[in-house]
Amino acid sequence: MSSQFRLLEERRFLPFFLTQFMGAFNDNFFKNALVVLMTFQAGRFTSMSPGILVNLAAGLFILPFFLFSATAGQLADKFEKSRLIRFTKLLEVVIMLLGSVAFAMMSLPLMLATLFLMGTQSAIFGPVKYAILPQQLHEDELIGGNALVESGTFVSILLGTIVGGLLVAVPDGPTWVSVGVVAVAVAGYLASRKIPNAAAADPGLVIDWNPITETWRNIQFTRRNRTVFLSILGVSWFWFYGALFLSQFPGFAAEVLGGDEKSVTLLLAVFSVGIGVGSLACEKLSQGKVEIGLVPFGAIGLTLFALDLWWASPAAGSMGSGQSIGAVLGHFSTWRVLFDLVMIGMFGGFFIVPLYALIQTRSEAQYRSRVIAGNNILNALFMVVAAGMGAGLLAAGFSIAQLILVTAVLNGVVAIYIFTLVPEFLLRFMVWMLVHTVYRLRVTGAENIPESGPVVLIANHVSFVDALIIMAACRRPVRFVMDHKVFRWPLMSFVFRTSGAIPIASAKDDAALTERALDEISRALAAGEVVGLFPEGQVTASGDMNPFRPGIKRIVERNPAPVVPMGLGGLWGSFFSRKGGPAMTRPLRRGMFNRVELNIGVPIAPDAVSPEALREAVNALLAARR
Repeated sequence: MSSQFRLLEERRFLPFFLTQFMGAFNDNFFKNALVVLMTFQAGRFTSMSPGILVNLAAGLFILPFFLFSATAGQLADKFEKSRLIRFTKLLEVVIMLLGSVAFAMMSLPLMLATLFLMGTQSAIFGPVKYAILPQQLHEDELIGGNALVESGTFVSILLGTIVGGLLVAVPDGPTWVSVGVVAVAVAGYLASRKIPNAAAADPGLVIDWNPITETWRNIQFTRRNRTVFLSILGVSWFWFYGALFLSQFPGFAAEVLGGDEKSVTLLLAVFSVGIGVGSLACEKLSQGKVEIGLVPFGAIGLTLFALDLWWASPAAGSMGSGQSIGAVLGHFSTWRVLFDLVMIGMFGGFFIVPLYALIQTRSEAQYRSRVIAGNNILNALFMVVAAGMGAGLLAAGFSIAQLILVTAVLNGVVAIYIFTLVPEFLLRFMVWMLVHTVYRLRVTGAENIPESGPVVLIANHVSFVDALIIMAACRRPVRFVMDHKVFRWPLMSFVFRTSGAIPIASAKDDAALTERALDEISRALAAGEVVGLFPEGQVTASGDMNPFRPGIKRIVERNPAPVVPMGLGGLWGSFFSRKGGPAMTRPLRRGMFNRVELNIGVPIAPDAVSPEALREAVNALLAARR
């Protein structure tokens, strides 16, 4: 995990991280101070009830995301990004000065106007916040960078909420809040001045200032890539899920746990810690690459621990009321609730970080900011729907615990729906589970696989999971060529079809299928894809490599592409190998967590490819491993 923290020492990331951290802190600093002030001193401003005022404030903060996100996406694509960030931070300074005037005058309309402008500034900053990361970080740093941003965001939300609520309650609290928010805004601007330049993606873009037409156009941008669009829906669903949970914390703390106002902060704190830990752990679990296999893992945890939270929740009123944090923590059931909240936060990190990284890497660079703007619009919409659903169910007589149960069930249904539409998520989850349960994979030479362009991967064939092991090690999607009989295996055919595998037969068995396979391989290489195959043609029955067949030479002659040799070790004798008889007949033959090694060699030029040369190269890699 050291790689992601090393980013905090580099100028290409640290100033941006501090800028976004202080921005999120300031939003919640001012917003919660205002909420506390309106809650306890509403009579000074208006005859409206505190509850109506608080909901009005929340609506005014989120409204700009509907109105201005589309324009913000265009601005982020048209202009150099560090300059745009500095502009938004200067705007924050001006808005916080206006907020100070509002506190000094104790003017409710001016306070609410400030809150609306804060939402506007956040809406402008949103697209550039995520679009700049792929320009400043290498692809293998995106998971770590997003993890730091997500964990930092939730920590800053927590700190801002706590500081705002506490500071506004001291003598002359509004004055201290005014000084604080202006100071943080200035500090954020100074940090933004150190952000390196990030070139405009589309400097010739003509801005469409019509928010309605451009919002629709932004939504269309998100749909250009089906996987990106469904990932955006996944992100928006997470904010729906999170908004439902966070909005219930005050009522849960008071009615279910019987705590006072400070108990709400306790719930928010443990949830934020969980998000932070889960986000940071993504770097370790994904080994630096965009590992979407973590997304189903996160979805499973979000459902299971929400179900347990519902199960663990005491009956409303059974634990008393108005208790201190110490008294609340004296109940065993509280600790189970806190554990569930930490785990929900942690699995939320597993869910959200890879999705953001996937959106960044698979969106077209020219439209990336507008895609993220479309994501922000959908996020806001989902959060509004979550607020409406929560209020509606509670008004209909649901308890808070029952609302949590509904959220858990809905999460399971939505997750199944999304993963059915994009089986790639489930495939990567299966691969990820394989190399983190049955095996422990060590990869050397991963940098030898070209980052773009056509390439053929070849390896010795030791077991029936060799392809999955290579998929786990390769950052790029791999289309494997495999025997048509294996391709049709029950259950596993889903995996093969999802990964775009290419079934093939020998010319003697089915000459037509052979030609179709060669044509498909040719199309894949012409499109710049990665094709994987095992030149032996079958899984070894002795542990030694069989002779390589000549088909590889024919493939490369049709579409000249570099060939990357690989040596697979540690699989012989495993459940999936043929040692001692047929494969997959003796479960856990070698126990769990077996060490598997993949040694990747340097690419071999097309004109140097021959079955004998490739076999010798793979042998050398296996010998080097030993």
